[in-house]
Amino acid sequence: MTRKNAAAAVHGMSDETWKRHANPWSVWTRFASIPAFELAVWSRQWLGWWCLAAVVAVVVWLWLNVRLFEPVGPTSWTARGIYGEQLHVDGKVPVEHKMTLNWLIAAGLAGFALIAWGLIAMNVWPLTLGTVTVVLAQLWRIDRYGLLFQQYLREQSADGAT
Repeated sequence: MTRKNAAAAVHGMSDETWKRHANPWSVWTRFASIPAFELAVWSRQWLGWWCLAAVVAVVVWLWLNVRLFEPVGPTSWTARGIYGEQLHVDGKVPVEHKMTLNWLIAAGLAGFALIAWGLIAMNVWPLTLGTVTVVLAQLWRIDRYGLLFQQYLREQSADGAT
């Protein structure tokens, strides 16, 4: 089992769950969870250990999020991106996409490291820079996944036409 498959298994990502996660409401509300999580951690300044209740609430929301919305087909930009992400998790990524996706994943991890630094040190600038980096990397990844999915559909229709 690869790391990607393990992460999908931890989140209980079935085909139905991927279709629900493809709903634009799921995608955009997950983006909104980034500052919510940061605020929950930052609130330790005011709430002490009670901030963990807010952190747990965000984590539970992230788990529920991919299950709450109606399943959708690949009709929107975000939905095509999520369907492409599923292809990535399933190991169906053509070589020409792998390097870009790896760089975008690395950029997202660097942004996450900056977020962690900002939250640990209670320093706004690495937190802000990290958040911007994570969001931009994720948006670019969704776009790349959408291209991957469209390429996959073209290849499937070409294989079926021959």
